[in-house]
Amino acid sequence: MNAPRANLEPNADPASLIAAGQRAIEIEGRALAALLPRLDASFARACAICLACRGRVIVTGMGKSGHIAGKIAATLASTGTPSFFMHAAEASHGDIGMITREDALLAISNSGETAEVLLLIPHVSRLGVPLIAVSGNPKSTLARAASVHLDVSVAEEACPLNLAPTASTTVTLALGDALAVALLEARGFTSQDFARSHPGGALGRKLLLHVADVMRTGDDLPVVSPDARLAEGLVIMSKKGLGMCVVAEGDRMLGVFTDGDLRRALDRRIDVHQTSMREVMISPGKSVRPQELAAEAAHLMEKHSITALPVVESGALVGALNVHDLLRAGVL
Repeated sequence: MNAPRANLEPNADPASLIAAGQRAIEIEGRALAALLPRLDASFARACAICLACRGRVIVTGMGKSGHIAGKIAATLASTGTPSFFMHAAEASHGDIGMITREDALLAISNSGETAEVLLLIPHVSRLGVPLIAVSGNPKSTLARAASVHLDVSVAEEACPLNLAPTASTTVTLALGDALAVALLEARGFTSQDFARSHPGGALGRKLLLHVADVMRTGDDLPVVSPDARLAEGLVIMSKKGLGMCVVAEGDRMLGVFTDGDLRRALDRRIDVHQTSMREVMISPGKSVRPQELAAEAAHLMEKHSITALPVVESGALVGALNVHDLLRAGVL
């Protein structure tokens, strides 16, 4: 006789699904609120251990805690705290050799009794490596052996069976973020430092690319003298394709004239063959310095509803760029 099967038919009622999701978020929200007052002197001591560490902060855990540990290690490493994840089960099969006397160990176990994590205690003790324990049980073996214990206990999991790690992993992840942010601020970590850890992505391009890296120079610049006729300026604007021309004497920028200025000039029925650029230019006009971030140039364009900018250094025209240059560079 076959054993009776559990009822695995899904309840696809939209209202029930939404309500279940909302309950999970509410439970995790309460768990996060309960964590806030626990960021106390123990948290400060954990930060001090990480700041004093001359090696790397090694983060370890098993199961869901291991996944959270991996993310915490990645966040620490990208925000100025050298760190890596070590799988607790692999540690006893050789990876424990990754730990040196210069390191600190951040061990995550909700119960504080995970066998694979506890096996690390004698080794780090012999090396004199400080141990930061993150668990939901302040009286656990891991907590009692640690230099500092950080309490991530929760009243209940978001799982209706109160079994699957949900609220507890959310709280642990938030604690890791809090630790990374506190260390980041203590180190004076800047956006430039962050970009150097992310050179390959869009964030790196925004934070590492400067105006000088994307601007046009030399013969590509749409430059016209202030005494030139507007018609001549329009020919240069069309030829260079930046949507503007720069009015300059020698290398000294006097003003700019854009496609928008042309429309306004034509509305006033200005004679393009008789009017000089000096009469229609906008002075001094918006500009950007070559050492500014390309992202700042994009911000200026958006803020002032323009599509091109001259690049000026100490009053001298050194380049120009438009929104298409920023798009090609991946800044927008």
